Amino acid sequence: MYKAIVIVNAEVRDTGKIIAASPATEQMVAALKRAIASSSPSRVSVEVVANAALRNPANFERQHPLAGDDKLIYLPLTIDVPENLDFPAKEVFQACKQIKKRRQWVEQKLGYATSYGEEWLGDLWLPIVLTAKGPLYGEVIGEGATPNFYEQPVDFSDRQRQPLYHLAHQLLSSLSCPPAVYLLQFRLRGEEIVFDRLWPFPAAPALASLKVQQPDLFVCQWYCAIAHPILDLTILPHN
Repeated sequence: MYKAIVIVNAEVRDTGKIIAASPATEQMVAALKRAIASSSPSRVSVEVVANAALRNPANFERQHPLAGDDKLIYLPLTIDVPENLDFPAKEVFQACKQIKKRRQWVEQKLGYATSYGEEWLGDLWLPIVLTAKGPLYGEVIGEGATPNFYEQPVDFSDRQRQPLYHLAHQLLSSLSCPPAVYLLQFRLRGEEIVFDRLWPFPAAPALASLKVQQPDLFVCQWYCAIAHPILDLTILPHN
């Protein structure tokens, strides 16, 4: 059995009901719950927890003891995870929060242009599903015309993809990232890739993969967490 703790940047009642959350957060939680239920319905208990409740991890775990041979899995859906929470991606989350430092590394080590302050902020996201056997790259996600609306796939030529994949591979390797779903946020300046930041979880743009990609990015996140093999990412045909 697994006990999955879904971490959100929102208020959560003792019953697990989310309050004072963005619509995107609610959709992300629902998508991850569906992913877990569809693949492991009888072997997983899921609890949604506010990040603030984990500021004292030892106290939290005392109040939420594991039963029998249960394995605890933390599934953050926010970058704001308490620094003293011990989980496999702890150091990666802390590194991804250091946006300026990551941009400097990409610019100095890899020679890519990067966002500067509020200039050239990314409006495109490359999904990377990092499995135990290596990365799988999804189709690029783009920002829609309305807030929190994203579209997949965005058409990219092979000539555009190769430097993007190189950037993603080098960045994840430099951080020794564990298996999980990552979103590389960037934009194009003409034909040039401008790196913005790396999200170490399926952030809001991953919602675009629902009913479009098989398996979707929330299923991929769960599969990565339990070491379930992922062989390919496929864009489903339009109805």
